[in-house]
Amino acid sequence: MTGLSRLWALLGLACAAGLTQAGCAPLVLGGAGGAAVVATQERGFGGFVSDTEIRTRINYLWMQQSFDLANRIGLTVDQGRVLLTGHAADAQMRLDAVRLAWQAKGVKEVINEIQVDNNSSIVDSARDTWISTQIRSAITFDADIHSQNYSIDTVDGVVYLMGVAASQDELDRVVRHARSVANVQRVVSYVRLLSSLQG
Repeated sequence: MTGLSRLWALLGLACAAGLTQAGCAPLVLGGAGGAAVVATQERGFGGFVSDTEIRTRINYLWMQQSFDLANRIGLTVDQGRVLLTGHAADAQMRLDAVRLAWQAKGVKEVINEIQVDNNSSIVDSARDTWISTQIRSAITFDADIHSQNYSIDTVDGVVYLMGVAASQDELDRVVRHARSVANVQRVVSYVRLLSSLQG
């Protein structure tokens, strides 16, 4: 199997294992065009493949444990750093999600932002999705931001940013966009500067 064939096979597995998670659609749209977008990211083509493999492994472990766990918990992977968000049914599910994430080969860090379910309504979930969508749109149309290098997760109005910023100025712009969206309670950034990853 060629490298490109292997990549698309992994993409299919990742999306199939995480149908309820955001992030698959942009990767599979446009066939080879999707690969071109991935290649422009600061983490590079090889980093993307590794992160996809990690995501696939974690989703598999979660599905083996509980479909409910896989359905409730959000998963973002960037250069081996794993961000977990969403609402666990109880404290045990929260612990299981973190424990299983650490079992996946290649994981360097697990950032646990999972909340224990506080009976959030469908309206709350829709609002969080709308917040993330508005932020994504704002940074995509900002010419001074490499928007493909950022992941956005919103839980109960709290926005979690993850990825790699080309500069502090760029990161500040992203944070300002996030804070300007209605119903955002606070913005938590796990974004790293490109300069800190070099050298």
